[in-house]
Amino acid sequence: MARRTVLGRWAVVLAVVLLLAQMAVAMVTTALRQTPTIDEPVYVGTAVVQWREHTLRWNPEHPPLGKLLIGAGVAFAQPRLEPPLPADQGLLGRRLLYESGNDPWRVMLWARLPVIALALLCGLVVFAFARELTGAAGGLTALTLYAFSPDVIAHGSLATLDVPAAAFLLASAWLAWRARRRPGLYLPLAGAALGAAVATRMNTLAAVPVLLALAVVSVRRRRPGSPASAAVGAGVVALAALAVVWAAYLAVDPRLRWAPEQVPEVRGLREVLVGLLPLPEPFRDGMRLQFALENRPWQGFLFGHLYTGSKWYYLPAALLVKTPLGMLALWAAGAVACVAVRRLRPAAPYVLLPAAVLLLAAMQGSRDFGTRYAVFLPMFLAVAAAGLLAARWRWAPAAAAGLALCVAVSSVRAYPFYLPYSNEAFGGPAYTRYRLHDSNVDWGQDLGRLAERLRTRWPGQRVWLVYKGSGVPASYGIEAADPRRVPASRVHGLLVVSDSAAAKARGRLAELLASSRPVEDVGHSITVYRR
Repeated sequence: MARRTVLGRWAVVLAVVLLLAQMAVAMVTTALRQTPTIDEPVYVGTAVVQWREHTLRWNPEHPPLGKLLIGAGVAFAQPRLEPPLPADQGLLGRRLLYESGNDPWRVMLWARLPVIALALLCGLVVFAFARELTGAAGGLTALTLYAFSPDVIAHGSLATLDVPAAAFLLASAWLAWRARRRPGLYLPLAGAALGAAVATRMNTLAAVPVLLALAVVSVRRRRPGSPASAAVGAGVVALAALAVVWAAYLAVDPRLRWAPEQVPEVRGLREVLVGLLPLPEPFRDGMRLQFALENRPWQGFLFGHLYTGSKWYYLPAALLVKTPLGMLALWAAGAVACVAVRRLRPAAPYVLLPAAVLLLAAMQGSRDFGTRYAVFLPMFLAVAAAGLLAARWRWAPAAAAGLALCVAVSSVRAYPFYLPYSNEAFGGPAYTRYRLHDSNVDWGQDLGRLAERLRTRWPGQRVWLVYKGSGVPASYGIEAADPRRVPASRVHGLLVVSDSAAAKARGRLAELLASSRPVEDVGHSITVYRR
């Protein structure tokens, strides 16, 4: 019996290793082939100056911790960045990657590796959380959903802030759950993880009241008759979170020198709330910048419709397209089980409430740019999905195994095009561009693939390019002109257009596309037309 138990444990360990290994292969190979997405040069350039110059001047709208993480990886590439540095953060990233003699492929790989490592560690948290609730089988089910999530693989292989912030939040919720048994040990750790999330992305502030309330619940579970202890527990979480946020800023600049060129004025309740936050002034000014960004009239694209502003249902609709069908079914069944199964009900607030509050907050945003704003859902709901195995339904184990297998197959079929993934009901990655845009499908990631395709299939042909991204085409050997700057009668040869630009095409570009014939799809994010 003991031997069988030991063998079972080793089998679980092996399964965890294999699941995370395939995820690592998917993320690393994706990172190797993708050119910088729109946001990455800003973060990578800022990361370098944070480490070298100890300044908070660039990219103040985001806290520094995620960029410190990225910078720790970039340091191994030893990139050159000569002064004087441009004031614009976009130009800073361009200078680092394309104008300083660095190899952009090498710099970007090293920048992405720390995020990949953190995404893999988050997989262990998913497994541990689900195993504590439902056993080893539930832990493996949750890890399968997480490790094959196209959104997590896509954004976990980029030097961006979405996955790190979500990973820290999940860790905070898990540690708050564990604090029900040992609050003295786990509440400070939960607070530190919460602080790490806030020190990475400001949109995680919506989860702070939820985690503080969960800290109170955890202490009351341990000491039911002591309101003072519950208040102290929440205070410990809050203080630990504040300490981490302050530490992140002080790690960049111990003197917190901060002289922004221009910070937008914020009025009303927003300014009152910002002023009350016991956080560094650069953080509060970053919030003011975020509020200003939220006030802009951004364009969105959903199911073929281009619009200005935002739609409250955008994120649910986009998630319906970009989440594997088996995953959607397991999320729903697991959420129901967490509420319906008596022994899982105490855990339901820790798993479902943070995800629900964060989703509602994200749905209020003005930027309908992609499901990356809800990348926390594949993490929290993977844990919830394991709840199906705790239900006393005869069909539950077989259904969970079958649906998890469907998720794995759908994800593997999309390899290596995880960013433009959409599920089979919506036609797969090749059809995502007809329904969504921006980071859902085309974030500038396929400039390298385009260069290779032009070199091998159409050498010497005249190329006209409308590229939406931060990469520099000439740096990858693409010699092209902008077709919008000449009369349409002169545009002959190959017309290459990023799918996000095509989705928003108006005027001259729309006329050119209407009179062109698509001949090639590059990475499901760029289309080559013949004129």
